[in-house]
Amino acid sequence: MSDAPDEFAARLLRWFDHDGRHDLPWQHPRSPYRVWLSEIMLQQTQVQVVIPYFERFVRELPDIGALAAADADRVIALWSGLGYYARARNLHAAAQRCVAEHGGELPADFDALAALPGIGRSTASAILAQAHGLRFAILDGNVKRTLARYHGVDGWPGSGPVEKQLWELAQAHLPHERLADYTQAIMDFGATLCTRSDPSCVLCPMQDRCVALREGRITELPQSKPGKPLPERRTIMLVLRDGEGRVLLTRRPATGVWSGMWSLPEVADHDGAREFVARHTGADFEANTPLALIEHGFSHYKLHIAPLLWAGVSPSAARIGDNAELRWLAFDALPDVGLPAPVRKLLTEL
Repeated sequence: MSDAPDEFAARLLRWFDHDGRHDLPWQHPRSPYRVWLSEIMLQQTQVQVVIPYFERFVRELPDIGALAAADADRVIALWSGLGYYARARNLHAAAQRCVAEHGGELPADFDALAALPGIGRSTASAILAQAHGLRFAILDGNVKRTLARYHGVDGWPGSGPVEKQLWELAQAHLPHERLADYTQAIMDFGATLCTRSDPSCVLCPMQDRCVALREGRITELPQSKPGKPLPERRTIMLVLRDGEGRVLLTRRPATGVWSGMWSLPEVADHDGAREFVARHTGADFEANTPLALIEHGFSHYKLHIAPLLWAGVSPSAARIGDNAELRWLAFDALPDVGLPAPVRKLLTEL
């Protein structure tokens, strides 16, 4: 290592005291539930995006008991727009486990905490460090980037050997006090100063010790995952509105993308659209209006959506019957259900 662990932590904490973030909503109070919720929301999502979602979520579901007792659709609705919806489903399942097995509290034991759905090593460590002041290292994307640059670590941080090396460095740099502040500090440092692009090296308290800066490798480190072009998929979404302005929604399968959420009916081609419209509404297929194409990116593929709109459809209750996977929903009720982000955007624009 290029520096003593206590010196790295000391510099980082001095920077945090002066330039870190001290007014985030999950810091006041810094309870295990609020820290946990923030850590899950902050996975793959920036702080400024998370804050309003966090505040709305804890307003409605202020503790583990309330979350565990909530309807799954309501949890997804509160999460809607944050993406990566498995996080919300795991959060709900973990809360129910806590009620059933841990007296309605998040366990303060690392192994018990890490065994809950959606809580891995880094998240469990962040909860224990921030909520209980325990000496556990974290390794989120910001920390990986900071350590890779500071120590000049080659290789993609997601690979097993490189990640193992970064965990060892993260552990070695831990101070023996102010663990909650240190954990927030190293996350803030990567998020606001040692950023992925255009890092503020001139302001960095570590600049005289940073290997990447010394060797001119700031833009090179951390190294990217060896990649290949994302595959592309196409689908047709059916926007069926009745005379009252309601829209027909369908619940997506329990597995796969947007699992368990309400969405617009999807078909592969016009023949599938013709069959669906005839079976469920009796509308004239040719009366559709093509809407603007939508491109939505996932981590593992790009989705191209071609929406078709029918207005003034006359729904027949008999055609839907007791089908719990289809429902007509008024537009003012859309905030009450979890909708995929591109679907919500499409319907909002209508």
